[in-house]
Amino acid sequence: MSGQIRSGGPASLERRLGVFDAVVIGLGSMIGAGIFAALAPAARAAGSGLLVGLGVAAVVAYCNATSSARLAARYPQSGGTYVYGRERLGEFWGYLAGWGFVVGKTSSCAAMALTVGSYVWPGHAHVVAVAAVVTLTAVNYVGVQKAAWLTRAIVAVVLAVLAAVVVACLTSGAADAGRLDVGSDASAIGVLQAAGLLFFAFAGYARIATLGEEVRDPERTIPRAIPLALGITLVVYAVVAVSVVAVLGPKGLAGDTAPLVHTVRQAGVPGLTPVVRVGAAVAALGSLLALILGVSRTTLAMSRDRHLPHALSAVHPRFNVPHRAELLVGAVVAVLAATADVRGAIGFSSFAVLVYYAVANASAWTLTEQERRPPRVVPVVGLAGCLVLAFTLPAWSVVWGTAVLAVGAAVYGARRTLSARRSA
Repeated sequence: MSGQIRSGGPASLERRLGVFDAVVIGLGSMIGAGIFAALAPAARAAGSGLLVGLGVAAVVAYCNATSSARLAARYPQSGGTYVYGRERLGEFWGYLAGWGFVVGKTSSCAAMALTVGSYVWPGHAHVVAVAAVVTLTAVNYVGVQKAAWLTRAIVAVVLAVLAAVVVACLTSGAADAGRLDVGSDASAIGVLQAAGLLFFAFAGYARIATLGEEVRDPERTIPRAIPLALGITLVVYAVVAVSVVAVLGPKGLAGDTAPLVHTVRQAGVPGLTPVVRVGAAVAALGSLLALILGVSRTTLAMSRDRHLPHALSAVHPRFNVPHRAELLVGAVVAVLAATADVRGAIGFSSFAVLVYYAVANASAWTLTEQERRPPRVVPVVGLAGCLVLAFTLPAWSVVWGTAVLAVGAAVYGARRTLSARRSA
């Protein structure tokens, strides 16, 4: 275990982001992914226990955010939990976290791109998805500050649209507080499955940590930005979820592929439908932008340690971004967006990211008082919560997620064996 930060040497990134930009990047990922993508599948799992599942996801997310914030302040490098696991638990655990993050979030990127396509031009969703990936990869390529400015505009638009939806719901005669009651259809397993699916939406604050090498004064900025982004997102989620359930009810929400569009129609404001569709597309773009940033930075960190091709660790001399990593991530996501189906991406990504945060909480447990460790209960609840939610997700998510992690572990083992033979 090492208490020293590894230097990126000449390939270090430039610290440009302050608290506001870091919070906005987290919001762009969380709000975009959750409100338009995770509510319906979570309602299918939990039924009338949806809001309870949201509360469980929020508790686990808070513990993970607290652990991640303390670790990010200690290790302000690109890579997030890949770096924390490597430094606190050993190389294998850091590698496993990084592998799960890169694979799981690459799938999420494709899902968000296809969400954009489905709202903008449903008959040609794959074409629009690829165009969105190419465009946002180009934005990221010319510098993280420009990406932060674009995310700022996206977050402003999405919050305005969601505010309009909430006002339409709560001022209409279609809203019924009785639909918020927890009925006999809610089960413990269903609530936990919903919490695991909704956690997919909360996990956007990881983008703040994975950008640690590009944040100014990271020891102060990151511990402030992560809880701020999470707190704002939780309030938005709670208000929107209550409004939608009050109008549609749990069953109506569960069976709808575009629940916010259906909600404004049911509330008697059909004129808001195109606004909500635009808001959904913009939100998915914001999430995709932040996801590409996070995956490329973890790829950068893993390539520096030669777990991925070392050529990917190059930083552009003018734009100060990991340009090769960004281009590779963009190319892989574009291929997936052109060929994949959006269904199933949330569950698969949730499993991989919950394992990622389990490693983060285990790493936070090893911090000392001098390293400003969180209260002991925080990483304990976070670790236990991550494991419980991961293994109560739908069976196919668990099977595929476990298989992907097993492949990653096998690659790591083969690489270590080959390295040992060469040095013998």
